Amino acid sequence: MRFRTVSRNERGWTRRRAGRGFQYLDELGQPLGGADRERCVALAIPPAWEEVWICRWPSGHLQATGRDAAGRVQYLYHPLWRERMEQEKHERVLEVAHRLPAGRERVLRDLDAAGVPRERALGAAFRLLDRGLFRIGNDRYAAEGGGYGLATLRKNHVTLRRDRATMEFAYEGKAGVAQRVIVADPRAYEVIGPMRRRRDGETLLAFQERRRWSELASVDVNAYLQERVCADMTAKDFRTWHATVLAAVSLAAVDEASRSTTARRRAVAATMREVADVLGNTPTVARSSYVNPRVVELFEEGVTIAPALQRIGPSLDDERDRPVLERAVLKLLTET
Repeated sequence: MRFRTVSRNERGWTRRRAGRGFQYLDELGQPLGGADRERCVALAIPPAWEEVWICRWPSGHLQATGRDAAGRVQYLYHPLWRERMEQEKHERVLEVAHRLPAGRERVLRDLDAAGVPRERALGAAFRLLDRGLFRIGNDRYAAEGGGYGLATLRKNHVTLRRDRATMEFAYEGKAGVAQRVIVADPRAYEVIGPMRRRRDGETLLAFQERRRWSELASVDVNAYLQERVCADMTAKDFRTWHATVLAAVSLAAVDEASRSTTARRRAVAATMREVADVLGNTPTVARSSYVNPRVVELFEEGVTIAPALQRIGPSLDDERDRPVLERAVLKLLTET
């Protein structure tokens, strides 16, 4: 299908309340009927949305927008367009995963620096994204009450446990959901400690140059990822890739003898709950937006990374074993 690129700023349709439902209006304010009205109804635009804009074209890549109860603009995309974008995303993330080991080595060299210069601070942010699977966040979203991400965390959101070189993060994430993330990483701990203890500023991520502290933003972190790994990488790719690896590990651990249709369905559901718990999402979001669908398809065909698990075990915590599991997942998705 060929899609028309549209914008919520161009002329479109809208809706207004009528009794217990809604009346849909064209760009001139006239009521819609027939197939046009049926398409609007089929979009299932949430009733709570205000300032609703509806695309005039069935082929528009963006079908509707509106403001939720918190005043944030929300988007409804054409399902086929979203499916295409999801496929392209997962293909891109596989390329990121291929380049990630070399990127991690470059980051380790940045972390060898003394003090908290910019590159070392960004290296610590990289490690936190890689280990803690944070959303990146941005100032605008935090200011609108959308919750915090790594780039907008405050110093008081983290507690340092010196005896275990552990950082415990407690904060309000997307949609106001309470998040608790524990990261045990001595290399990042050495950098986050001075950030946390500095006197000026409230934002956690910062670097020091000539005794002066400057805060880091999400754009700085994403630029660093692109420099150290590849030009197409974004912070969200960590969440997508690790969700995929975790799902592949979980499904590979399912006993082959119990892989009836019902057992497989239950295993997939349990896996998505496990992934969602790590991401701080719902199982539905974990499956639709993060886990590469090919992992589930292959599992249902009886193909997993079980041989790799038999050699080293299912833990993703050991820094020596994790690359082996990641390579197994990458091979599963690119060569099967």
